[in-house]
Parts: sequence; structure tokens; C-alpha cells
Amino acid sequence: MDLTIIVPCLNEIKILEDSIKRIKEVLDISKYRYEIIIIDDGSTDGTKELAKKIADKYNNIKFINHEKNKGRGITVDEGVRNARGKIAGYIDVDLETPASYILALVLEIEKGADIATAYRHYKFNLPYTHRWFLSKGYNFLVRLLLNVKLKDTETGCKFFNKKKILPVLDQIKKTGWFWDTEIMVRSLYAGLKIKEVPTVFLRRGETGTTVSVVKDSVDYFFNLLRFRGEIKRKKLK
Repeated sequence: MDLTIIVPCLNEIKILEDSIKRIKEVLDISKYRYEIIIIDDGSTDGTKELAKKIADKYNNIKFINHEKNKGRGITVDEGVRNARGKIAGYIDVDLETPASYILALVLEIEKGADIATAYRHYKFNLPYTHRWFLSKGYNFLVRLLLNVKLKDTETGCKFFNKKKILPVLDQIKKTGWFWDTEIMVRSLYAGLKIKEVPTVFLRRGETGTTVSVVKDSVDYFFNLLRFRGEIKRKKLK
């Protein structure tokens, strides 16, 4: 198996089937032998039943179910550990980073990168002004507090050399959204080669969000401070 695509889901019944179709359309014309792992993290809207139906239809699609919500980090971690592909990665089911970028990221791994991620370019759009400011502000804090030059740690589209990333996964402490920051920064400190590929960011109007702006922003800030303290104590860099 060349490639594993992990698709984490939480109450995504409106878009899941279309998103899997788009991912398959990209990969079916590629040279890669691939599998898709759909992981439902405790959905209550029928997503898990639809995911199982999709997986039953295709030999190269696997379904993993969480009866209760475990968090984004645990979900992606489980997908990577269960991946059969030499390259394993995940993409958010909303495909706000379009599926067409998957092959560009995989190519960077083949060229020698240990991690290839999307570096999202937001179009400034008034209805989503807060998303633009939050993204820019958080990335600034990551660079300032953690002393790294990464441009976009929170992107929901990351691909890994599976063999290289497994030791880093064992170090991760956070199970929720901060997992994305931690996996990127710990990988950088571990000496892994990271390639950030510029991508467009397309907001899909039919999707909601599981992010609580105020609560999650506060959580992110305090997690950054704690992680910064750990870095200083252990001198990871």
C-alpha cells in the first residue's frame, strides 16, 4: 500500500459522501495504491451509518467507529497507526483545503520530506473575518512563543512518512485540537524535514464548525504557554 488517507468525522452527514467522492476522483487517476480510513468520532446525526455504508461499498475504504467523542488528536493518531500506507495523512472532511492538493503533498514526501502540510491562503471575506484574524493571530503566537518558523500548524491537511512520524506520535500529550500544533512542533524539534505547500482555502457554506471561538481560543493560548514551558524545561530545541 502506497498511501493512506484518513478522514475524521463528527456530525458530517451533509458532506461526507460528496467529500469521499471528490477524494476518490483525485486518487483514482493517480499511480498510487491507496486506502481511505473514515473515522467517526461519536457522531449523533447519522454520519456513522453513512460512513459504514460507504465503506461496505468499496474494498479500499475502511470504517472505524468511536461510540463516544475522543477528540481530533486521538482520532488522527489512531488513523495513522492503523494505516497500511508508507505515506499516511489526513484531510478535513469539509475539504476546505481541496482534495486536489493531496497529490502535491504526497509528492513532497516522495521527494524526501518527512511531513508535508498545507499552508492555507485565506481570501479576506467579510462573513469569515474572524477566521482570518484567528488564523493569523494564532500562527503569530506559535512562532513567537515556541520560537519556530512554521507558517500554519493548524491546517487540517497533513501527510507523513509513517515510519518517521510514529516515534513523535508517542510523545504527544494533547488529544484535542492542539494536537495539530504539538505534532508539528515536536516533529521540528525531532529533526524531521517539514515542507509547507501553499494551498487555497475554500470556505464551504454548507458546513458548520465544531470550534467554539472564545472557549477554544482561551484553551489554545494556555496550551501554548504550557507547551512553551515544557520546551524550556526539557530544552527540546
